Amino acid sequence: MRLSRFAAITSAFSLASALALTGASAAASAQLTAATGYVALGDSYSSGVGAGSYDGGSGSCKRSTRAYPALWSAAHAPSSFSFTACSGARTGDVLNGQLGPLNDSTGLVSITVGGNDAGFADTMTTCALQGESACLARVAQAVDYIHTTLPGKLDTVYRTIAGKAPNADVVVLGYPRFYKLNGSCAAGLSEKSRAAINGAADEINGVTEKRAAEHGFLFADVNRTFAGHELCSGSPWLHSVTWPVEESYHPTAAGQSGGYFPVLDSAA
Repeated sequence: MRLSRFAAITSAFSLASALALTGASAAASAQLTAATGYVALGDSYSSGVGAGSYDGGSGSCKRSTRAYPALWSAAHAPSSFSFTACSGARTGDVLNGQLGPLNDSTGLVSITVGGNDAGFADTMTTCALQGESACLARVAQAVDYIHTTLPGKLDTVYRTIAGKAPNADVVVLGYPRFYKLNGSCAAGLSEKSRAAINGAADEINGVTEKRAAEHGFLFADVNRTFAGHELCSGSPWLHSVTWPVEESYHPTAAGQSGGYFPVLDSAA
């Protein structure tokens, strides 16, 4: 796994002074210290759908000033910050429309992707409107896709990121489980449906973690920070069915700041 570029900058300066680096080693140090730009890629969980305070210039991508990439940039002031994550993005959308800012000076990349490829929105709509049997069948279909088709799509995205930003640390963030089982919800989906949806989240996180590791990327699990803040927990950091409907089942501003930001902050 790559040594974190941001964490290594201070030690690189100290080493340069102590050893009076010259020639090739000095050039390598300069490349390291120059790779300090941050590029935030991915889908609605990275753009910040559900957190409000959207950048009007981002249009339907709904990039929020409260999303974890914007919070990390504000806290750390990277040399450059490019926020290309977009609501609804699939792996193909990342490849075709989000990678332009990546280059040799990119020191950090963050990304969430794969949920839309697996049919996240359709699955939740089915579960909300069509009952338990239809929900379980749709979740099973999504899980099959996660295991048979998604790995290759993730490999293509990760391989392309590595090629375009060879000096970057890449943090691949996961998705939270949606529900606290046997929690406080008195209505809505059945407990079997909630358990199946949680299981699908675990499946996509497991596949994503394995593919990320194969490319030398760090997988960052957000379930530890979202624990106790799932739907039906009494203190949720996720929207249930809400208006606008596209914000349903997405992190609130508290989910971005308390669930996602600290995980990226500790990984970067």
